[in-house]
This record gives sequence, structure tokens and C-alpha cells, in this order.
Amino acid sequence: MKKVGIFGGTFDPPHFGHLLIANEVLHSLNLTEIWFMPNQIPPHKQNEKICDSYHRVNMLKLAVKGNEFFRIETIELERPGPSYTYDTIRLLKQRYSQVEFYFIIGADMIEYLPKWYKIEQLQNCIQFVGVKRTGYSIQSPFSILEVNVPQFDVSSTMIRKRLKEGKTVHYLLPESVIQYIKENHLYES
Repeated sequence: MKKVGIFGGTFDPPHFGHLLIANEVLHSLNLTEIWFMPNQIPPHKQNEKICDSYHRVNMLKLAVKGNEFFRIETIELERPGPSYTYDTIRLLKQRYSQVEFYFIIGADMIEYLPKWYKIEQLQNCIQFVGVKRTGYSIQSPFSILEVNVPQFDVSSTMIRKRLKEGKTVHYLLPESVIQYIKENHLYES
């Protein structure tokens, strides 16, 4: 059976931290692939302005280009409204019945798991993978596989802020993504 890690997020923009996490989870758990899954409207970010999905997918394509183990899954962009993980996983399991899914979450999201939509049913459909992060606990009433990832303190929020301020973002995200951002005038003030 194919073992696939699902890495959901806004990827606004995708950066080396995302790629590092995906690579570490892939190899630590001997997964077949990592599928990057950009969200439509994450329930916890409904009031935030998010870059158009067209651009986020294009940036992701550039970020994962050349890695045979990484691909992009756009299932959440195919339906309107908030993206609830339970609904997405149900659809993925229908489409890919021979795949065992591992859902990657950061340590910052683990504390919110009890508030997730249909979390009890969801935990029976997938294996959660918690990525350790300084200052956060992996403790949870839910079954979570822990993966250690080298510390790389970067976030999409920080990158957007730096871009708006005209600061450099070199070595924080792939050059091809930086070029795409410049060409499309994304995240400008």
C-alpha cells in the first residue's frame, strides 16, 4: 500500500521551511510521497487576506519542481467554502482507496486538534504526524507520530512582511518563487 503524507497549508508563499518539513517527514516515516495541499479557506484563517489560489499553486509548482517525491494535490481548491480536513480526507480516501494517509501538522496546531471539525471520525481515517517545534508541546489526547525537524525559524507571514518592507528574502524560499513573486507583483505594499 502506498503511504502518502498530506501537507496542508496556505503556502502563501511556500518557503524552505515547508520543504524541509516535507523532506524530513518523507524520510523519517519512509513514505512514498508528500502531497502539498493548498487550502481554499482554512477555517482558522477566514478573516485573513490570502493570495489567490492560482498564484499559490504556481509558486508551489516552482518550489517542488525537481523533487520526484513531492506533488501538489488541489482537491481543496476544487470546492468552495471553508476547507475542513475531515471532508477533504473523506474525498481523498474515495479517490485513492489504496493509499494510507499521514496528515502533517505543526506543533502549533496540535493544541487545536480537539476543536477540529469531526476530529473523532478524522482520527480513525488518518495518522497524524506532529512536527516538533520549540516552545510547543506535542502532547495530545490523539495519536500523533512525532518527527524531529531541524530548527528553521521562517514563516510565510514573516516573508510577506519582509517583502512589504522591501527587505531581502533570499535563502528563505527558492529563487524561482522569489522571481515569480517579483514578476507578479505579489505581497507589495
